[in-house]
Amino acid sequence: MLIGFQNVTFEFGARVIVEDATWHIQPGDRIGLIGYNGTGKSTLLKVLVGEYTPSKGTVEKSKETTIGYLHQDLLSFDTNDNITEVALSAFERVRELEKEIEQLGHALEKDSENEELLIRYTDALHELDVLDGYNIHRKAEEVLHGLGFSNEDLVRPYKEFSGGWRMRVLLAKMILQQPDVLLMDEPTNHLDLPSIEWLEKYLLHYKGSVVIVSHDKFFLNRMVNKIVELYQQQLHIYSGDYEFYEQEKMIRIDMQQKAYENQQDYIRQQERFIERFKAKASKAAQAQSVQKRLDKIEKIEDVKLERPDLRINFQLDKVPGKILVHLKDVSKSFGKLNIVDHTSAEIERGDKIALIGANGKGKSTVLRMIAGTEKFDGERVWGHNVEESFYAQHQLEALTLNNNLLEELQQCGSKKTDVELRALLGAFLFSGDDVDKKIKVLSGGEKARVALAKTIVSKANFLLLDEPTNHLDMHSVELLAEALNKYEGSYILVSHDRYFISKTANKIWEIVDHQIKEFKGTYQEWVDWNERMARINAEKQKQGITDSKPEPAPVAKPVVAEKQTTPAPINRELQKELQKEQRRLTNLETQLTKAKEEESRFEQALGDPDNYADKGKFVQIEADYTKAKKERERLEKEYETAFEKVLELESQL
Repeated sequence: MLIGFQNVTFEFGARVIVEDATWHIQPGDRIGLIGYNGTGKSTLLKVLVGEYTPSKGTVEKSKETTIGYLHQDLLSFDTNDNITEVALSAFERVRELEKEIEQLGHALEKDSENEELLIRYTDALHELDVLDGYNIHRKAEEVLHGLGFSNEDLVRPYKEFSGGWRMRVLLAKMILQQPDVLLMDEPTNHLDLPSIEWLEKYLLHYKGSVVIVSHDKFFLNRMVNKIVELYQQQLHIYSGDYEFYEQEKMIRIDMQQKAYENQQDYIRQQERFIERFKAKASKAAQAQSVQKRLDKIEKIEDVKLERPDLRINFQLDKVPGKILVHLKDVSKSFGKLNIVDHTSAEIERGDKIALIGANGKGKSTVLRMIAGTEKFDGERVWGHNVEESFYAQHQLEALTLNNNLLEELQQCGSKKTDVELRALLGAFLFSGDDVDKKIKVLSGGEKARVALAKTIVSKANFLLLDEPTNHLDMHSVELLAEALNKYEGSYILVSHDRYFISKTANKIWEIVDHQIKEFKGTYQEWVDWNERMARINAEKQKQGITDSKPEPAPVAKPVVAEKQTTPAPINRELQKELQKEQRRLTNLETQLTKAKEEESRFEQALGDPDNYADKGKFVQIEADYTKAKKERERLEKEYETAFEKVLELESQL
């Protein structure tokens, strides 16, 4: 074990974050730490690294374990050094050796016969070689390039960069440090698609262990071999990727729900027995004994998923014409930075477009050009009956500060009921009394969610969405994707969340060589086409073919491609045993249902006054009831044992 919790309980003020949690991070673990927004995932990482102390239990860590922790608070760091120097500070010992070698070299120039200096100089050179110190500049540049920095950026001062780019520099430094455990809090929030893909490839070959807090389901599916879910103050551990977790969680919930229902049936039956016989002298002692057993029973919790559901039907006031907007020969630049150059594009009715690409290519700029909030050269032509609604960070300024959340959504004129609007706010992580909060007391992230909810519920038939999944947890991203799939209008969105894009887009726009290139198909089809083109181009280069025209992007069929996921390794013997125990559990469940029905039949007979008249008959019914009850109790114990065995086997797979 590298680091972990042993029976840890931690409270943040009066709120319990986690209770009696045990979690061990082993070498080679790649863990996704998930949970709804506000459950305390980031807090849990701080407990893990020692920033917070648990009220109970211990955080265990071996003395040799090194930890790298990427979190939002790092943005307070500032320096005039260029970003290469910041990244190179990861190699603390190598930099010390470089200075020492330089000093010893100068000393030897003055006193070349000094044997002690020569030995120290030779030892320092040897240690530098062992630490691969001659390659640190190459390594730093490689990582910085992978995270999206150009050659010109490498010599720019760190303080010149925005928060998102600064976080990339600190991520580069952490990667170069090669700690035993990497703790990363929402690393993809500050990365564009190419950088996320680079980070994935890097981390898949990383020798240390990784713990990632992320709402990017696509990223987690490719990255992790374990999921740790923080849910209802407990840590639930699943051995597999995110898709495995989703399937396994539903199985566990179903099994726990059945166990809960069986226990509730048992409790009700026992309580009926107690109520019936507690006043009868001959049965009072037995009833009291049953009551004591009930008092001692360990209650199984009812399984109710604490998550909002979105049930809103979107109806448009107006149906637009075939063409919603036409960009004709448009150009846009900021000084020497050229965004688009004499390019044209059309958005048609029914288009659901994802505008993707690296940061700095001008995705948000193109969105503003379409919305009419950014000046440009060329022409933008609106179609017939188009009513647009634009969501971007600056839309937060349009919120009415003295409104509460419900009042703000009522102003959209969507004619939705308060119940529907509350359901929508629930999907955007506002529940209960939250809807009565004033806009002015909300955080930046909360205001962004309100603005997005307003955009979604508006009567517009054309939506422009700039990074709509920021500030949302995974379930809310799922709900937003469902809402957009129900939406009968058209939209264009900018997002770095590949799962969200794969769920929503039927066309892909990409800015390539200052031109808008359109791919008619889903995100996965676009990825497959790019991979195929890369293979074709690589083969052409091998054969020395350079004059062939590139294959045009195909018009893809409007179908969602199957997910390509790498299954977790399976222990076949354990799997067979698990299947055997699951069959046994199903069989026991059937037997238990019949036994309960039998017991209930005799119980009803005991309560029939006609049976009291015939003493012999009553005695026989009572004996049959006792026998049925014992059989039911035996089966329940066997069921519980089998159930625990299934859970144990699942945890081992």
